Amino acid sequence: MIYGGILAGGIGSRMGNVPLPKQFLDLDGKPILVHTVEKFLLTSEFDKIYIATPQKWISHTKDTLRKHNIDDARVEVVQGGSDRNETIMSIIRAAEAEHGITDEDVIVTHDAVRPFLTRRIIKENIDNVLEYGAVDTVITATDTIITSEDGDSIQSIPVRSEMYQGQTPQSFNINLLRNSYNELSDDDKKIMTDACKILVVGNKQVKLVMGELYNIKITTPYDLKVANSIIKGGMMSD
Repeated sequence: MIYGGILAGGIGSRMGNVPLPKQFLDLDGKPILVHTVEKFLLTSEFDKIYIATPQKWISHTKDTLRKHNIDDARVEVVQGGSDRNETIMSIIRAAEAEHGITDEDVIVTHDAVRPFLTRRIIKENIDNVLEYGAVDTVITATDTIITSEDGDSIQSIPVRSEMYQGQTPQSFNINLLRNSYNELSDDDKKIMTDACKILVVGNKQVKLVMGELYNIKITTPYDLKVANSIIKGGMMSD
């Protein structure tokens, strides 16, 4: 089976003084989350689409979906975990409880607050995860990247042509991801903030899919202004 996993666990701490987590903030007349879910619903390949959110926001999430006439039987809201990777594992546990997991099953995970993903990006994630087992969506780095361990002086300047900026979706063969995650120590799990890194540290291949510059993550008031400009400017493609 092909699962969609929308990660809606953010609390919007960088969005400033707002009454709701960022995924529920308005973007061109409807919540950011609804824009994202609608993109997933346009993809018929998904057998099931899970939205993972904190326990206290489950009812609000369901109410939001109903208000915006999202009643597709494939969509289910589940409780997320304590961090990003645990939230993905929560989705996997929900899928396993409902359907069981086989060695062929894959999941396409995506930030709820990246509402501008395209059909192409989703399709290339699905095609490549079915073939390679793990996929990350990226764009080429346009600025020079600086590394610094102490935040005070430059440690290195990597070759820019080898640098990419990570986006989502990130897609995985479920058993490959779960087994790799279970091999980590508890300490490693706490510091492993990116799901693809789980596979990279285990020397497993992660295929790259090219994203889009406008596939932004809305985390600050500035991002929200940019997102509204993207919609009004018609910058998106299919």
